Amino acid sequence: MRIDLHTHSTASDGTDSPAELVRAARAVGLDVVALTDHDTTAGWAAAVEALPAGLTLVRGAEISCVAEGGISLHMLAYLFDPAEPEFARARELVRTDRVRRAEAMVERCRELGAPITWARVREIAAGGAVGRPHVATALVEAGVVADVSGAFTAEWLKDGGRAFVPKYEIHAVDAVRLITGAGGVAVFAHPGATKRGRTVSDDTIAELAAAGLAGVEVDHLDHDDAMRVHLRGLAKELRLITTGSSDYHGTRKTINLGEITTDPESYGAIAELATGARPITP
Repeated sequence: MRIDLHTHSTASDGTDSPAELVRAARAVGLDVVALTDHDTTAGWAAAVEALPAGLTLVRGAEISCVAEGGISLHMLAYLFDPAEPEFARARELVRTDRVRRAEAMVERCRELGAPITWARVREIAAGGAVGRPHVATALVEAGVVADVSGAFTAEWLKDGGRAFVPKYEIHAVDAVRLITGAGGVAVFAHPGATKRGRTVSDDTIAELAAAGLAGVEVDHLDHDDAMRVHLRGLAKELRLITTGSSDYHGTRKTINLGEITTDPESYGAIAELATGARPITP
């Protein structure tokens, strides 16, 4: 089995629609794909409707969180009940504040001399959950930076950068409890992605495990070999599931769908733990 448990569509900051994404997943030979848009389940219905034969869909979301010392991180939530009220309210708070934050970042970019507009950023988002990648795309279009990754520097949108604006975020321990309370399974996304900014300590990951964290995303483009070895050892120590994923965003990132995958045993463990929803196979 070929399994990719971390992808994004136009429901957040990917460039493929949910329907295009599931069709592309099958075309590249995936057997299982998870749709994990940022803080939203808006793409789920379209993905289910377009689900091709031979592909299993894992419905999920990538939740914005904050941990020790204000470090931002992302928590992958798999197979939760989207109607569970407490988690639904938390996701709505995060989504609403994403808009305020993105508009404030556009204004900061303009103050720094970048000729971008909020109207254009909204057009780029095309109804998806607006975020930094949409602002970054506007900066590329305006010729301010060469590519999207060039916008995620201290000069512009990186955490703590000149145009960075913090957003409302759930504490990571609370996010884990909300996910599990909705019958879902929590997996820490790219925990060692140092190129994105500060990362949390092993002690914090242990704290999250004690709160119900089920796994860590080990194999990821932003982890070098040494980090993968370290995280795999930590996961073994803490009895956490290990996953691997592309974190596919369409043309916004260079990695291909299914380029990094999850072991079938890990996927099976996630599916077995979930009580909020089940994987969908047409």
